[in-house]
Amino acid sequence: MRTPLQHIAWLLWLTSVPVAVCAGCTSTRAAPEQPWHPGTFSILGYDPETGEVGGAIQSRSFSVGSRNIWAEADRGAVDVSHGPKALRLLRERLPPGKIVEHLWESDPDPFPIDWSKQGRQFAVMNAEGEYAAFTGPTATEWAGHQGGKHCTAQGNILVSEEVVSSMVAAFEQTSGHLSRRLLAALEAGQTAGGDKRGQQAAAMIIVKKGGGVWLNNDTVLRLQVDDHAEPIEELGRLIGKWEEALQRWRQPIR
Repeated sequence: MRTPLQHIAWLLWLTSVPVAVCAGCTSTRAAPEQPWHPGTFSILGYDPETGEVGGAIQSRSFSVGSRNIWAEADRGAVDVSHGPKALRLLRERLPPGKIVEHLWESDPDPFPIDWSKQGRQFAVMNAEGEYAAFTGPTATEWAGHQGGKHCTAQGNILVSEEVVSSMVAAFEQTSGHLSRRLLAALEAGQTAGGDKRGQQAAAMIIVKKGGGVWLNNDTVLRLQVDDHAEPIEELGRLIGKWEEALQRWRQPIR
């Protein structure tokens, strides 16, 4: 019998993996056999000119942004399912490398067969742009991470290592607001092949103390595409809408 935690994970798996369907013999990809593994590619980035920090993610997994990407002003950004714990450790001013180490060591490993802690992947960046990443030895291939100047890209169930290397290159070579640099990284990762299973969801979050619109708002930007045939393209459309709205918000009240 499944424990409550295992049952929740099983339900998440059902929502994220397409199953075989035959109605008039229209077919989709068959659900993979166990063990179950989540797959994503993501990037955390920092802009030293503005002090903004954030991240972006894409996966063939429903609503990946609701559980895998986290950020807090004056603390940093994390790509990990242990998001609240990682943010708490950032508040305690632990170095990113120590946070990654602590997250792995304290992982309860509730699914040692279906999803062992040996296959975990973490990335943590503090508010000064310092970062650390970890990819476990049994993470589903291709899996790995690569750091760059003010960024770290990581992923699993990817077509190849070129996905993360392309993301770092795109981030470093793109100018403009952090949102555009993070988006360029996702686009480059997808162009390089992205998630082996395809696309479904994407998200982005950027924070800075007092950096949001109106009052008492540290969220510069938070966008989430939960279920879309081309989620990265849709994320780009939403960034454009945000830019348009930002111009209106900045107009003086008459």
